[in-house]
Amino acid sequence: MKNIEDLREHLFATLDALRDKNNPMDTDRAKAIADVAQTIINSAKVEIDHIRATEAIAGTGFIPDKPRQKKIPASAKELVNRSWMK
Repeated sequence: MKNIEDLREHLFATLDALRDKNNPMDTDRAKAIADVAQTIINSAKVEIDHIRATEAIAGTGFIPDKPRQKKIPASAKELVNRSWMK
């Protein structure tokens, strides 16, 4: 994973694999993925803190400098209606 978008896609794919009734992902493997993802997220938080502390213009590129193309759903209702949550 080279950026936060890739991480996000990978985590949603993990959720899909966990929910697969015919061939669900092993929960230990899913937990390992979640643990690694949390480590990556924590390092991104450190990157943000560094950018703020040094007043840098940009980071490493893991977190995009420009806003995401797709917006996060505005309401909880939209989240509930997503297929991966059903």
